[in-house]
Amino acid sequence: MTGMSGMSGVSLTWPWALAGLLLVPLLVIGYRRALRSQEVRRRELAAQGLVVARPRGRGRHVGPALLLAAVTVLLLSLTRPVAAVAEPHREGTVVLAVDVSNSMAATDVKPSRLEAAKAAARALVARQPASVRIAVVAFGGTGLVTQRPTDDRAAVLAAVARLRPSGDTSLADGILGGLGAIVGKPVKASGDSERGTTDETPIGYHGGTAIVLLTDGEDTTDGGPKAAAELASAAGVRIEPVGLGTPAGATISVDGFSIATALDENALRLVADTTGGTYRRATDAASLAAVYDAIELQWTTRTVPHEVTSWVAALAALLLLGGATVSVLRQGRVV
Repeated sequence: MTGMSGMSGVSLTWPWALAGLLLVPLLVIGYRRALRSQEVRRRELAAQGLVVARPRGRGRHVGPALLLAAVTVLLLSLTRPVAAVAEPHREGTVVLAVDVSNSMAATDVKPSRLEAAKAAARALVARQPASVRIAVVAFGGTGLVTQRPTDDRAAVLAAVARLRPSGDTSLADGILGGLGAIVGKPVKASGDSERGTTDETPIGYHGGTAIVLLTDGEDTTDGGPKAAAELASAAGVRIEPVGLGTPAGATISVDGFSIATALDENALRLVADTTGGTYRRATDAASLAAVYDAIELQWTTRTVPHEVTSWVAALAALLLLGGATVSVLRQGRVV
């Protein structure tokens, strides 16, 4: 918010209104002069025998002090204070890791495995609450983050719509790409000599996150997904594999060659078991609904600015009422 200055967790929308506080010392000076004038007049009347001369208690200042405090607080409310309030809410990150290898062009799931994966991804996006950020990873021989975690649903759906089938399949790259989207940097698993390292990337703990792995499970690499799944498990990231295809499989044409391809559920069950997820085959809407419900969110707090002018003004009104009441009870008038 423009025009604010920070003050111990409180911001002032109109800080120039603090100049009004210069009125307070003037009121104090006026009150003290009035007291002195009253005291002189009382002594004159006492000398004439019209009143009884007796000391006056300090309690007579309570009412005026409350009235002065009310004026001070009311002047502060003119600055339109804004307080930063920590509000609990549920949030999480879901990564849609979509297999875009050549085998996803198979039509044993209509209209094709990839188009079924896109439909499943769109359904998942539609069911997530606004507090969930969604990322998209396209993986084949490598994993590529095509949309970083965002609450912009249109951007997520556009990233899903751009997916096209090509290349081989590496389930490990799909998982590592998903972890990379969560932590915001490339992630490597242990023993990943292909990427020039034998040490896994330290990524910390990310509870409340999940990777939905939409794939036919056919892994064309030698290493397999176990190391990547173990890294995800250590980071608190649950993987929910969704199988697309049929065990009977289908035949696709790649560069003039006919290649048989079938759903490999064993690899996907291994990934699910390692990370505490559940493998499901995308045969109907009910199986996908189970994925929606399996995504657990975590409670966090976020700081939200709230203008508290009304609360400050209410406090001023209470002080004003208290001061007026005390003054009336003690001397029969407000001032």
